[in-house]
Amino acid sequence: MKPMMPAIALLALALAACQADRVPADADAPQPQGSADAMANDPAAPPPLDQPSHDVPPATAPASGDINRAPDLGLVRMDGYGDMRFGMTADEARQAWGGEFKGVGDEGAGCYYLTPKWVDIPSDFAFMFENGKFVRYDVGTGREIAPGGGKVGMTADEIRDLYAGRLAETPHKYVEGGNYLRVDDNNGGQGKLVFATGKDGKVTSWRVGVPPQVDYVEGCS
Repeated sequence: MKPMMPAIALLALALAACQADRVPADADAPQPQGSADAMANDPAAPPPLDQPSHDVPPATAPASGDINRAPDLGLVRMDGYGDMRFGMTADEARQAWGGEFKGVGDEGAGCYYLTPKWVDIPSDFAFMFENGKFVRYDVGTGREIAPGGGKVGMTADEIRDLYAGRLAETPHKYVEGGNYLRVDDNNGGQGKLVFATGKDGKVTSWRVGVPPQVDYVEGCS
């Protein structure tokens, strides 16, 4: 018969087995891909999917519109329209426009209007010429936006807010409760912008031109 293992030897073996079960995982063992700890320790690891991979500048508000430019195509100006400039002769204006004009009134008179060929209603859009020079353009439709953002259909209060600090008001010559809201060129030019409002306080038309023609309230008459 084999001799029995001493009891103290059996106890030592049992303690060794328990300690082996409690040994922590090897610190050098690879971590699951994408874990936060692994990405923090590895500069080459890709960023989390919900974070941008580059620095993002803080959001900024858009710059306020320039009174001399429209916020759309930039054709309307305080010193003219498109490539046309106040002071041009009719021939120079035609060349700058690059399209066909229709006459409104007698071109042989001291003051008359020209409109682009595609205009059906002259009061919607027309160019004024006096003494042979381009001096003003008139708009009576909401499809065109004035320098600085005003347009037909806006209220007088909206116009006051848009052009605060550079607007003068006078009563409308023919419409009770209506007004003329006159805006200076904030770049110091001669051009003026004039909005006409109806009795309901809404803009019915506007015009841009040089004095004194921009202040004519009956067009050429």
